[in-house]
Amino acid sequence: MSGSMLSAIHVILGVSAFILPVRPLDNGLALTPTMGWLHWERFMCNIDCDTDPHNCISEKLYMEMADVMVKDGWKEAGYEYVCIDDCWPSMARDSQGRLQADPKRFPGGIKKLADYMHSKGLKLGIYADVGTNTCAGYPGSLGHYDIDAKTFAEWGVDLLKFDGCYMPKWTLLAEGYINMSRALNNTGRSILYSCEWPLYEWQFQQPNYTAIQQTCNHWRNYADVFDSWNSVTGILDWTADHQSLIVPVAGPGGWNDPDMLVIGNFGLSRDQQQTQMALWVIMAAPLLMSNDLRDIDPTSQDLLQNRHLISISQDPLGKQGNRTAKVNGFEVWQRPLSGGRLALAVINRQEIGGPRSFPLTLALLPSWRCCNLQCNVTQILPQYQEMGVHSLFSKLQVLVNPTGTALLVVSPVKGKPYTRPQAKKWFYYLKKDKSQSILL
Repeated sequence: MSGSMLSAIHVILGVSAFILPVRPLDNGLALTPTMGWLHWERFMCNIDCDTDPHNCISEKLYMEMADVMVKDGWKEAGYEYVCIDDCWPSMARDSQGRLQADPKRFPGGIKKLADYMHSKGLKLGIYADVGTNTCAGYPGSLGHYDIDAKTFAEWGVDLLKFDGCYMPKWTLLAEGYINMSRALNNTGRSILYSCEWPLYEWQFQQPNYTAIQQTCNHWRNYADVFDSWNSVTGILDWTADHQSLIVPVAGPGGWNDPDMLVIGNFGLSRDQQQTQMALWVIMAAPLLMSNDLRDIDPTSQDLLQNRHLISISQDPLGKQGNRTAKVNGFEVWQRPLSGGRLALAVINRQEIGGPRSFPLTLALLPSWRCCNLQCNVTQILPQYQEMGVHSLFSKLQVLVNPTGTALLVVSPVKGKPYTRPQAKKWFYYLKKDKSQSILL
């Protein structure tokens, strides 16, 4: 073949590559929301292993958490990632420009830790930052995306949480996140990519969620979760206020991330813990716990391992739910599930008084058509209860504690659908019945 012909082929291939770029994210991961454990909310940047060896950020902490995840049923329930957050590295890169773990707190290095997780049937997550430094001041990845991705792959890392602190110009955020996505893919190792791109861009402009979806497996939108009811409700309110923008982009391979589950810590009551769990599964959120699994109370453990809740979380239809009603101190959230089913959460947002009854008629739900003539109703929270088969126009009373949530699954029962004239007649009477007009 002549040199001129080879040159022409090279030009054609170059032009083709330019016209049809490889999608940045191409890893086949997170087809259902990620489940695991992440250290940050509970353990933060505790690096004092001299006086607090039980709780400091060290290889010992992650190995002990992995042991508990296997021993106490967390792995069996679906929690598979053990994730390191900030404060793990040395303050300087090595002589080859590679990140390195703090040698005192991680004497075996990250490769040893990854091997340990894999021997337990678990996966290891790690943390880095798109900017010059991490949020806690450790070396960032700006200018080192390729070498950091290669390093993580060589260590056997399975997930990267990529923060957004210390970027010299916010306009470089998108480029940085996309470049790290490409760098991860180029390693040839499947590494789940957890971004904070929209969180850092919202203060300047509305993020491009189409680009984010094409770049990340999940992405943080709003402020860090704290161990408090105000923090949890702040996340819910932000999500509901922006649901028309963020819900459509969520699905298999990419999820909106409202941040960690703080169930089993100190700040939430039993009802508030149930609300966080219920709404995180309605939102198809990653279920990344931040707590001390070595010393968690049985009630919190049962809630986090509830197989009915996890089944909703991991539903293969892969649709995020949204808020459909807000009235009289109640909120109603719905999530479509496979098999024509519907998950329904009723939150009592009042923080005063006692349990309140919510009048529920299936025909008044936006997704009422899934029921045909009848639906079977199963209550998952606050406790499991088969509520039986109900017609579209049955009047159900759902009792909900202050700051608590009733979570129901509504499943269609095969039958002859209502005709349009029948439906119009029933809706006329329902509108006249003020007690049943709550969702109209």
